[in-house]
Amino acid sequence: MNAPFQARGATLRDPFTAFVCDEDTGDLIRSVAVEHGWLPDKVNQGGLRNAVQTLSVSASPNILFVDLSESMDPLADINSLAEVCEPGTVVIAAGKVNDVRLYRDLVASGIQDYLLKPFTADQLRGAFANAQMIISGPRGNDPAVERPHLMATVIGARGGVGATSVASSLAWLMGEKAGRTTAFLDLDVHFGTGALSLDLEPGRGLTDAIENPSRIDGLFIERAMVRATEKLSVLSAEAPINQPMLTDGSAFFQLQEEMRNGFEATVLDLPRQMLVQHPHLVSDTQVTVLVVELTLAATRDAIRILAWLKANAPQSRVIVVANKVQAPAMQEVSRKDFESSIERGIDIMLPYDPKLAAQAAKLGQPLAKVATGAKLAQPLAELARMATSTGDVSEAAAAPGSLLEKLGLKTLLAKKPAEKQAA
Repeated sequence: MNAPFQARGATLRDPFTAFVCDEDTGDLIRSVAVEHGWLPDKVNQGGLRNAVQTLSVSASPNILFVDLSESMDPLADINSLAEVCEPGTVVIAAGKVNDVRLYRDLVASGIQDYLLKPFTADQLRGAFANAQMIISGPRGNDPAVERPHLMATVIGARGGVGATSVASSLAWLMGEKAGRTTAFLDLDVHFGTGALSLDLEPGRGLTDAIENPSRIDGLFIERAMVRATEKLSVLSAEAPINQPMLTDGSAFFQLQEEMRNGFEATVLDLPRQMLVQHPHLVSDTQVTVLVVELTLAATRDAIRILAWLKANAPQSRVIVVANKVQAPAMQEVSRKDFESSIERGIDIMLPYDPKLAAQAAKLGQPLAKVATGAKLAQPLAELARMATSTGDVSEAAAAPGSLLEKLGLKTLLAKKPAEKQAA
């Protein structure tokens, strides 16, 4: 259905087709269709059931209107439509059920708009206008704007360092500021907050992919992705915590492949434990953003992850981002000691701003969008520039050794008993 990419052969499609349940709706749609230069005989009776039967044996139009008035389970029926509808089709639905949860579920399933019956001619014109804007807008595989796909992986050195906040901001900036069609993939299947940070319902797309990897293709991606903005789509999950998601990682690899075909950029929010389980996930990553905090534990884990990346993803440029940076007196480890320990510099310093973070959470918006005019705005914009740049970032060269020796803390800790005795 309405995916952020153009289907091949879309120029051969009919511009518009409708399937309605009553003659009054049909007459209204015919009159507006004629205004757009569309054939009135493309308005068919039969509603969603006839749409599924017809499109299973014929090409999908650019714009598809379906009437859900006779559907007993609209969400299930829309999913059935997605199985026969080709990528690139913009779907507008209408029905009699006035339920915001149904609306959200339908949008999450891939439709562009839902009109409550009875609707007016102006409402229908507005829906058609939005659909035409989507069709005429730049697409990820349009030769005129084609760019090499960018895969950026965001990894938190520790839990709670704010990796998802950084990842969602990076994805939003790539879409809204860099103008790339962007997929945001949150692979924390049980506790991921990628969709939550953008005020979206995650849907079942990611869990379905893990359970049935053979179903993953362009059409599946189109149906499963939840659109956050015109340029940004999200695939996340909130799987039940009593439901283990057993996988060999093939589903994740296939998802990356399909996103590479459908989008100009992918931002992968990758839980650090998955590096151990599925190292192949970073085999094609061009940029890795390692999010850290200036603490002893994060220093230790940053050293280990940098060494792992050097061995397993040598092709990837590494950007080290220090998040929640406070005044030097408030930091557990100084910047100088941290950089000395990991044997490279910190590329981006994100200042600690709890009020701004709380505001972004309340609004359900990425930190980069809310931070306009704040101190966080400039370093986040710099992160997006570095991630999309083809230039080199300083190479990680983490060597094994004693962490306390690297930090110079062994001497410091040895002094503490003597200081206590003197006191």
